[in-house]
Amino acid sequence: MYGNFWDNLRNAFKHSDNSLYKLIAINILVFFVVLVFRVFMTIGGLGDLYSSALSLLMMPASLPRLASQPWSIFTYMFLHEGILHILFNMLFLFWFGQLIHQFLGSRKLANLYILGGLSGALFYVLIYNLSPYFNTNLDSSLMLGASAGVFAIVVGAATLSPNTTFFLILLGPVKIKYIAIFYVILSFANSAGANAGGELAHLGGALLGYLYVVQLRKGNDWGIPVQKVGIFFEDLFSGRKSNVKVSYRKSKTSSGGGFSSFKKTPKSTPASNSTEEATQEEIDKILDKIADRGYEALNKDEKRKLFEFSKK
Repeated sequence: MYGNFWDNLRNAFKHSDNSLYKLIAINILVFFVVLVFRVFMTIGGLGDLYSSALSLLMMPASLPRLASQPWSIFTYMFLHEGILHILFNMLFLFWFGQLIHQFLGSRKLANLYILGGLSGALFYVLIYNLSPYFNTNLDSSLMLGASAGVFAIVVGAATLSPNTTFFLILLGPVKIKYIAIFYVILSFANSAGANAGGELAHLGGALLGYLYVVQLRKGNDWGIPVQKVGIFFEDLFSGRKSNVKVSYRKSKTSSGGGFSSFKKTPKSTPASNSTEEATQEEIDKILDKIADRGYEALNKDEKRKLFEFSKK
């Protein structure tokens, strides 16, 4: 990150290593574009056309309809209509996304958001098609919002550093593991209510966030395909030819708390194995310390090393 919030947001697409602000900027831009179309088309007597067009970007529960608009499994997770809806989603994305960025870096933050959105969509479709309770609403059910991706980031951050504390108005200091647990329980309790589809997507995203971090500790990054696609489009729009490859290796520590190392390495320049192993072992120890005692337990030098490593 390179400035205050508004500077980061305004210059989100001018800098690398800031997927948090890019995600927030995309959601806000899409929100205002949709808002402008909704107002002008409704005033112009084209409200029905607006609703039909918007539904093409929303996530349907019906499998035949999803087959006719497969892009909606991605577009729905950047789509909002209500101001409070996008406000709370972006606040949670910002608060918890900073922790993911600090611990894992910019690319894994984007991986987690996208995978959480996909997991939420698939869980929503699965339950709606299997449960008799939703049969009457199956064909008409549509979903939108970033909540599934945001829940993946919230639970992922709580899994990484459960004892990190947020200061909440009226409540004071609260560990983020309790915040995550509260919202997961709330979503489960409301999964048979008026917003059942959205709540089910929350649960799917939350499950992905937990499993993603658990698998990272075992040396497996489920986000590699997302990361490769992201790098491809970055190279495409920047006009440069990619000369890097994404590689990883599993942690050699016996604690099970280490994360695999992901780097972009020029093909023509072999890296030193001894240096990589020393760096990996050091980072593994830092991440084990976070898992046991929280991010606040790190000293200044450990935080610096983790931040530098997350940018690789």
